[in-house]
Amino acid sequence: MTVHKNYIDGKWCNSKGGKTFTSLNPSNKKVMGQFQASNSEDVEDAVKAAEKSFHEWSDKPAPERGLILLEVANLLRKNKEKLGKLVTKEMGKVLKEGLGDVQEAIDIFEYMAGEGRRLYGRTTTSELRNKACFSIRIPVGVFGIITPWNFPIAIPAWKISAALICGNTLVFKPSSDTPLCAVELVKILEKAGIPSGVVNLVTGSAREVGNVIVKHPRIRGISFTGSRDTGLYITREAGLKKVGLELGGKNPIIVMDDADINLAAEGILWSAFGTTGQRCTACSRVIVHKKIKDKLEKELVNRAKKMRLGDGLKKGIEVGPLINEAALDKTKRYVEIGKREGKLICGGNLGSKKGYFFEPTIFTDVKVNNTIAQDEIFGPVLSIISVDTLDEAIKAANSVKYGLSSSIYTNNINNSFKSMNKIESGITYINSSTIGAEVHLPFGGVKDTGHTREAGWSGIDEFSHEKVIYVDYSNKLQKAQGID
Repeated sequence: MTVHKNYIDGKWCNSKGGKTFTSLNPSNKKVMGQFQASNSEDVEDAVKAAEKSFHEWSDKPAPERGLILLEVANLLRKNKEKLGKLVTKEMGKVLKEGLGDVQEAIDIFEYMAGEGRRLYGRTTTSELRNKACFSIRIPVGVFGIITPWNFPIAIPAWKISAALICGNTLVFKPSSDTPLCAVELVKILEKAGIPSGVVNLVTGSAREVGNVIVKHPRIRGISFTGSRDTGLYITREAGLKKVGLELGGKNPIIVMDDADINLAAEGILWSAFGTTGQRCTACSRVIVHKKIKDKLEKELVNRAKKMRLGDGLKKGIEVGPLINEAALDKTKRYVEIGKREGKLICGGNLGSKKGYFFEPTIFTDVKVNNTIAQDEIFGPVLSIISVDTLDEAIKAANSVKYGLSSSIYTNNINNSFKSMNKIESGITYINSSTIGAEVHLPFGGVKDTGHTREAGWSGIDEFSHEKVIYVDYSNKLQKAQGID
């Protein structure tokens, strides 16, 4: 069995604690490899390496940093098939989604490479004569990057690319469910020419590695994607760091009585059961006008029952496994709750015992305040809620503590624009599913989803400071605010 190492200061090395852990293929529970169960000493070494390399990296002109990022994109493209299959093996999503995961990484590295020739500041007028005012972008320093397992190539790429183009250096802790994807991504960064110490990979648990990164006094920024509870912990413990949090969702799709039902059903099923519901943008609530409720339900159930579960590398498979046994148990618990709260009309059972499989599951007659309509299940469980009006639909959509993605299917332009303005979310789709972010636009949510805006121009804001410059060329002391 291959024992994979940490990457610190340009060298692949074992943890000083001498312990390892394993990663499993969730489709068959076979071991993917052994990885370093790192400790605080390893994190300290990574921080020192990042500090040592910071000045040289941040002093390198941003377009030159961009050339390295562009080479990362080129290498990802050359290795797309291999990496896509790895995502499917280690995370479980079907191959077309695994390849999409890698394509997101290609796209974001290309985009952020171009930002090396922008990194825009702002110029404005002064209230005084003979004085110039403008801002520039400066790096934050050493950044802690903590990523989840559901997009094991794409999400690290979103964070790493933006952090690097802004001139930061990194300590990167991936999820312990998908560490091999992280190892392979760092190998590509290394091959692309990232200098020693700029990117440091430390694998291990949240307690022994993540916690140390969050609290480390010389790490100046944290970027985290994961659960709301962990986000709250980071908020309490990180101190005066620059902190970015993306914490999940309970995303609604509204289907009005004038909607194209076939189009809506296709979008709902892709959003609810793609990646086995393990996306922060997954649709877990359908809010449907009562006039078409029965017709939409029939369409959804007929299609969902035909979806094939299995190993995502096999042809024809549409739904892969959940990530691990804990996720499987959580889904089972919520399904039992759902049986008491609503009406089970599809699924509700375990799939193959070879892996962590669960059938696409649909409940109807769910109330807005039911547990399965409020909690983020992060599994293939969909709740159907019926309403009489658009206002009632929007109120139901806004009834949860999250606010990441949302959608409405309607052919009424008034419905569309009212939803754009009134749904409390960072993203709203019209006549499309709740997933499919494009990397040149900001991604993030509101309320308990967090305050991060990654990708696009906002990704630069997340990983840099804006420094204001005043140049007084009056040859005298000028005092602002009208002071003589």
